Amino acid sequence: MAKLRKMLGDPTGPRAKALMALIDTQSASTLGRWAAAYAEERYLPILSRRRSGQPADERFATAIKQAIACADGSTTLKDTKPALRAALTAARETGDADPVAQAAARAISTACGVIQTPTNALGFAFYGAAAAAYDEAGLSGDSAEYERLADMEFDRIIASLRHAAVENEPHPVKVRWNC
Repeated sequence: MAKLRKMLGDPTGPRAKALMALIDTQSASTLGRWAAAYAEERYLPILSRRRSGQPADERFATAIKQAIACADGSTTLKDTKPALRAALTAARETGDADPVAQAAARAISTACGVIQTPTNALGFAFYGAAAAAYDEAGLSGDSAEYERLADMEFDRIIASLRHAAVENEPHPVKVRWNC
């Protein structure tokens, strides 16, 4: 089996561009709340399944709760940062023995970091696309199938952000995209 990519998706493709354009219209708090909630709903269950039904590392759930609380204004970014660092450490500790778990862990950690770094809203999508594709197709699929599934995940992500988006957001993020 060839080594699987840690991220899937085309950073210059229409889906990534559509996601970037939508990100540019939203505030950091809207993006942070949405990304953490999406990761909780979509990638935390994948990570738990990969651990033979055991719950995912508690650091991920804690980071999700902290990121959402920070986005809602009930805690500060300063108080949230330790949970974000802990989730990043947990993602790194996942290792590459299980590419599905690794991609899901990185997607969760990166999504939680959106509250601090809004460009993570794009980054978590690439990790999440890998997690979803590998989870659905298994680890011995072909690249065309993985790309098709990654495109479907990007479509889900875009639809989810459209649903969460605040129309005429008064304080949209100012992102300098380097891709």
